[in-house]
Amino acid sequence: MAAANQICAGSVEKSAHGQVVLDAGAMPPADPPRDHAFRAKSKLPPQVWRIIEAEAASGDRSKRPVRICHILQVNGAGDSGLAELAAAQRGVVHRSQLAALGIGRGAVAHRLQIGSLHRILPSVFAVGHPALPALGLEVAALLYAGDDCVLSHATAASIWGLAQLRTDDVEATLAGRHVRKRAGLRIHRVPELHLRDVRLRDRVPVTAPARTLIDMAGQVSDDTVADALAQGRVMRLISDRELNAAIARYPIRAGTARLRRVLRDEHEPTLTRSRFERRLVSLTDRAQLPRPRVNVMLHGFLVDAVWRAAKLVLELDSYRFHAHRGAFETDRKRDQVLAATGYVVVRATWRQLRDEPMATMARIAQALALAEARIASI
Repeated sequence: MAAANQICAGSVEKSAHGQVVLDAGAMPPADPPRDHAFRAKSKLPPQVWRIIEAEAASGDRSKRPVRICHILQVNGAGDSGLAELAAAQRGVVHRSQLAALGIGRGAVAHRLQIGSLHRILPSVFAVGHPALPALGLEVAALLYAGDDCVLSHATAASIWGLAQLRTDDVEATLAGRHVRKRAGLRIHRVPELHLRDVRLRDRVPVTAPARTLIDMAGQVSDDTVADALAQGRVMRLISDRELNAAIARYPIRAGTARLRRVLRDEHEPTLTRSRFERRLVSLTDRAQLPRPRVNVMLHGFLVDAVWRAAKLVLELDSYRFHAHRGAFETDRKRDQVLAATGYVVVRATWRQLRDEPMATMARIAQALALAEARIASI
């Protein structure tokens, strides 16, 4: 671990003209100050990892490989240095760092016995107590794996705020080498990591949002990917240009086909109101439900479908028809006016009508029965 860090830190000096440090999609900042006294005075958190652009093997910057290096240096020794180290690394330290502080194997064993150190992973320890702060376990995984490792998949999706996926493992991607499997840690191996696919987020290396979407798309459903994509757009983490570039870099990855499908369905290029009308009428006939009237003006608004006797309105939620602010505002105003005049509004998507037609019709049938019972009781 220490030797790898020294080599990586050495490459920082040798390739200073080519360094790239990316933090949450921002432009590369200047190198962080190295003066320890200045850091203590300004209370700036020390930089722990750095992303460095490797030798330019291609004119395409998106395909240039990067190195991910642990660069933290601690000036103190013993307990004071250990406290500084743990504070910078979210409560966890590596055995090689303890040795550099003058804390040898015997001292480590003693501290484990009295509870001032707690083993989290082989050669990685929590300082003081085993209850780690946010991202503490993720930092432990990175320290265990060493350089050229980045948090990815479900773990990266959680860090970016794209999705909260159920997993008991920290997921990470390691470039160019192997580490032993450990409980609670899932390592994905790749030949190399590229410049556009890695960021620093909360001072830890993590796959970029577009790459994260592709990775997680290989593990989850279309709806989960669509929700994560929508969240990424709301948070302004992902653009279509970045998505298309990532798809072009990884045309055969497991998640790429699903992401392409989600993007295609999102725009629904062949959906028309007449097609929706034919589909809805066909499904209501198959479900033996009364036919609604479609594309009807109701209290000054065009509604997609209505059962007047039951005062039930069905609206199709579609990017093609509703994906701009004006339509969004109109939809809400229409719902308010219809509710004020005694109508109940239910919503469906084109994907639901296409992929789960009978389940959608069953839900509409329930809504229709409740609406008819409500009218009968008045």
